[in-house]
Amino acid sequence: MRNRIFTAGAGAAAIAAAIALAGPAQAAEGDAQLSVLHGVPGLTVDVWVNGDRTLDDFTPGSLAGPLALPAGAYELAITASDAADASAAVIGPVSVTLAANGNYTAVANLDAAGNPTANLFTNDVSQIEAGKGKLTVRHTAAAPAVDILAGGSPVITNLANPNEQTLTLDPGTVPAAVAATGTTAPVIGPADVTIAEGTHTIVYAWGSLADSNLQLAVQTIEGLHSAPGSVPGALDGSTVAAPADSTALMVGFGAAALALILGGVGAARTVAARRAE
Repeated sequence: MRNRIFTAGAGAAAIAAAIALAGPAQAAEGDAQLSVLHGVPGLTVDVWVNGDRTLDDFTPGSLAGPLALPAGAYELAITASDAADASAAVIGPVSVTLAANGNYTAVANLDAAGNPTANLFTNDVSQIEAGKGKLTVRHTAAAPAVDILAGGSPVITNLANPNEQTLTLDPGTVPAAVAATGTTAPVIGPADVTIAEGTHTIVYAWGSLADSNLQLAVQTIEGLHSAPGSVPGALDGSTVAAPADSTALMVGFGAAALALILGGVGAARTVAARRAE
């Protein structure tokens, strides 16, 4: 699978490099897929898996992976950049259990109070009903709960760190915005955002509201069409500055922030994020 990434500040965009996780060139049957998102501002880190340095000089806003790993338990630790080993972790170590054929994203982020933490999310890669797309919003920022607005009306309400919510949507482009819970005055947007058929877009809010560095990462999984249009899912590793058409990462605060809402049509499903212990 392949990744693509772009970064943007409030109103400005810049291309960032995709970082590949070290791992087997070919995934074995039954392997789990693990991606890692760095969502702690101002801290370049190394990422360790079972005591081995897996990512070196990993910068905020970067998504790496997926790494193909045999099912089982793993210990993840995040240290300052170029640490000699994983003994002085700034986050973790945390233990995670990966199921056979599972698809996961581990996120190093701030909790609601601004403390560094880590969360493990399970990515839904099941087929999407014909003519629909999916959006999952994950709150991993040092910020209070938010509402997601479409056409000025809330379609996701009171989403707090570290929870997530999933919507099944009709494809299309809609005006969307983000507001503090219980309000309709946008703090981000509005802007037009597009959802594609057979695509699962996963949006991570990260950073700190108090420090004025909130950003979003968007991981897009394509190829989840139901029959008769089924195709294998894939990750696209090219660099873009627009909504992805493969599994991608886009990180930003301006128009990308509004990928959170994508229309407010379709059925909503709320899932609590699994915080990595």
